Amino acid sequence: MTMERIKLALEKARAQQADEAAAHPARRDTRSAPVAAPETVPSAPRLGTAPAAADISYTQTAVMRLDRTHLERNRIVAFNKGNPNNWAFDVLRTQVLQKMDEKGWRTLAVTSPTAASGKTVVAINLAISIAHHTQRTAMLVDFDLRRPHVGTYLGVRKAVSLNDVLAGRAPMADALINPDLPRLVVLPTNDTVTKASEILSSAQVADLVTDLRDRYDDRTVIFDLPPAMAGDDVMAILPRIDAALLVVGNGDSTKREIEESLRHIPADRLLGVVLNKADADVRRGYGYY
Repeated sequence: MTMERIKLALEKARAQQADEAAAHPARRDTRSAPVAAPETVPSAPRLGTAPAAADISYTQTAVMRLDRTHLERNRIVAFNKGNPNNWAFDVLRTQVLQKMDEKGWRTLAVTSPTAASGKTVVAINLAISIAHHTQRTAMLVDFDLRRPHVGTYLGVRKAVSLNDVLAGRAPMADALINPDLPRLVVLPTNDTVTKASEILSSAQVADLVTDLRDRYDDRTVIFDLPPAMAGDDVMAILPRIDAALLVVGNGDSTKREIEESLRHIPADRLLGVVLNKADADVRRGYGYY
């Protein structure tokens, strides 16, 4: 699929979403969050007073060193600031944070129309890039309960994961991982979860999202979601999340799939579309809009 066809599909879908939004304004969930157990991450100060990277230490959250060869093999390039491909995610980070700051948003969903579009790779690289920012902290949550891959791509695995938190077997603090990068905490999912959409639409998950968002003012929480066309998971969880990015793999999704995916994302919460797997000519134009 060419860039022009993607743009035409997006313009048509956005116009339709705008008409629908005008007729049926979106309603935000105003449920108050319950008091949650303390999270075992560093005590980060409020926005604007974040400490230098050397001042952050993880005393209870598990710190796991990453294999850079494994990261490169899985296209996780943002961890190494010297990687020449890192710049694209830094530019994406700046645009995303600027738009989110304008709205006071701190939670971001990353999805795609179909599988194999590279949404998880984009989510991980974006979270790492945000963590490199000296005034930000980032959290990455694997909410692709049908096919979780965050831990696999990072090369980390802990006995306790989001599976145990959702099942009530462990507190969230026991599932957190710091991948040896200051300002970044990961909440991975080890195994496939049955009845994924029902869980994602539950009050338990709503409370979890609220707690993760409100714990620190300088935190941006990124949720790696399933593909929009894989079921109703995205529709179930998006009302709980502030904003969304749609990752389109170049040539991987049809016009109909892109349009249908955009209908699942409220027009006023769509930050933009990331064109992944682009050729060199497109990359010189940043590969997204």
